[in-house]
Amino acid sequence: MEKRHIITIAGKPGSGKSTTSKALAKELDYKHFSSGDLFRSIGKEGGIDVFAINVVAETEKAIDELVDQKLRDLGADNDKLVIDSRMAWHWMPYSFRVYLNLDLTIAAERILRGMDEQRRAAEHIPDSIEAYAANLAGRLASEERRYMNLYQVNPYDVSNYNMVIDSAIHSIQEVKKMILDEYNIWLTK
Repeated sequence: MEKRHIITIAGKPGSGKSTTSKALAKELDYKHFSSGDLFRSIGKEGGIDVFAINVVAETEKAIDELVDQKLRDLGADNDKLVIDSRMAWHWMPYSFRVYLNLDLTIAAERILRGMDEQRRAAEHIPDSIEAYAANLAGRLASEERRYMNLYQVNPYDVSNYNMVIDSAIHSIQEVKKMILDEYNIWLTK
């Protein structure tokens, strides 16, 4: 399979997918796309938060089909992309596929620290790190069920990726450098 100048970044919430993908896109002068942003905007249009939209998407396949078609179109029509997405690796097997791993308690702490009060209220986010980590675990379980039912794949199975990084022990700068180094090697293989 021919390789493309596309980096797909998946991983757990709070693992740095968005920050890393934006930093890589800037460094490489590539376009950036976040399917999570698209997913959240679909939920917002429907007046529901990210947790609720995940549950709704388990029974309303049209939500995932819309997001996934956008990913397929992006991959078919573009090059020089960095995509932050749970499923882009699946739709773009010709991409360099990265997974950012993170313990959910650390994820909850990171997300809560960076979240403003308006978003907390709008998305019904609990104040407790432990309670929010439990919410995140429920979200991951929902996504895993959904993608298994839709496509018979698990986006949290690290064997799907070219590179796996524990973002708890590396700064964003270190993660970015590690990805760039491996990506450049991958392009030449």
